[in-house]
Amino acid sequence: MTALAPAAQKPSHGTPAKGRPTAARTFRRRGRLEPWLYLAPAFIVLIALLGYPIFQLVNVSLYDYRQAQVSGKAPLKFTGLENYQKLFADPQFWTVLGNTVLFAAVCVVFTLLVGSSLAVLATRLRPWVRSMLFVVSLGAWATPAVTGSAVWLFLFDPTLGLVNKTLVGIGLTQFQGYSWTYDKWSGFGLVASEVVWCSFPFVLVTVYAGIQAIPTEVIEAARIDGASMPRIARSIMLPMLRPIVIVVTIQSIIWNFKIFSQIYIMTNGGGIAGQNLVLNVYGYQQAFAASLYGLGSALGVIMTALLMVITLVYLRILKRTGEAL
Repeated sequence: MTALAPAAQKPSHGTPAKGRPTAARTFRRRGRLEPWLYLAPAFIVLIALLGYPIFQLVNVSLYDYRQAQVSGKAPLKFTGLENYQKLFADPQFWTVLGNTVLFAAVCVVFTLLVGSSLAVLATRLRPWVRSMLFVVSLGAWATPAVTGSAVWLFLFDPTLGLVNKTLVGIGLTQFQGYSWTYDKWSGFGLVASEVVWCSFPFVLVTVYAGIQAIPTEVIEAARIDGASMPRIARSIMLPMLRPIVIVVTIQSIIWNFKIFSQIYIMTNGGGIAGQNLVLNVYGYQQAFAASLYGLGSALGVIMTALLMVITLVYLRILKRTGEAL
């Protein structure tokens, strides 16, 4: 007898054909793409609002762009990285950069300390006292930088200022007619105090909201276990508040690094012989006072790059410590 050939087996419905993606793989791909689809409108808006201006900033920084080129009396001259080379070879640039970093660091530290301390204090106040604290603090936050700088200058005026009169009244006669903006460091201190005054309410409100979001059951359980309040704050509250502290720290770094109005108004454009210059004011002087628009654009590019590096380094450090953002 002739052996019959075995019938070809049909692929079962549960086995996918070779080369075709399974439904699970397709679903996973769609799952990975879905968040990006939701974020696409925001990315488009950011590219439209930030991408083109940054491109133009970088583009102008590569040219010898002055008033003659703006008015059309002279052609544009491509200089490549010459503007950056001029900046890096200028000792004043490095002095101004050091002033900016130190000034921003001091402002960030004191803003976080004052805002966080008042946030903790607000949790222990009566409701009406806490409401008054928030109203007064938000009034300082809502004050425009120009107005706040003018008020601060009046308070510290050498002859009419309330601060000098108070200090002289308690016996500190060396403050009779003392100018707070004459010396470099007292000038920076005066501006820093105004910056902290108008910046700490953001930290206060944000950290207070974070404290209120901590479950009371966790704190009560720690108290039952015998933990002291400092131990609870260090071991429970601070780790839970760390994501909020990250946000306010990065925001404060960005805001204080690009300070302009307070320095320009309170030190009359950067102080005596430019002793109180920061990068923003220095860039303004180069771009508009000296009409060196290419050099001013190069400063803008450097500032943007520095802020991005600072933010990325900060996030990298947090990622290494295992913090989830």
